[in-house]
Amino acid sequence: MESVTNKVIRRECGAVTTFIGTVREFTKGRRTLYLEYVAYKTMAEKQLEKIGTEVGEKWPGTYVAITHRIGTLQISDLAVVVAVSTPHRKAAYEANEYIMERIKQIVPIWKKEFWEDGESWIGDQLEKIAYVNGEPGKEMRI
Repeated sequence: MESVTNKVIRRECGAVTTFIGTVREFTKGRRTLYLEYVAYKTMAEKQLEKIGTEVGEKWPGTYVAITHRIGTLQISDLAVVVAVSTPHRKAAYEANEYIMERIKQIVPIWKKEFWEDGESWIGDQLEKIAYVNGEPGKEMRI
């Protein structure tokens, strides 16, 4: 987390915001055992760069660093870290929130949640796509 935040600290910026997404134990009343993230890595990297470009256009003078883990994560593990620095705090908060929303919208990273009583692929992108054979990457628009 600190290494991500350190990437955006600049002399000309007076505000740094860091968002940390962790694995929570309960989701909608169900106890989570662990999560598994998978990604289309090369496209995910391109989309993260695109988000950085969008932020630079919307909030000039902004510095951004993003990391998102893939693989199996346990309860309380860090899943995503987004750090933003801007000259003033309002833009830092706005840009950080914008980044998280865009990650959920366009970055091909999928999450499978494992509960005590089952498992399921979940997330914003999944509300728009049905997966053939229950796996990301073999999608069919609904």
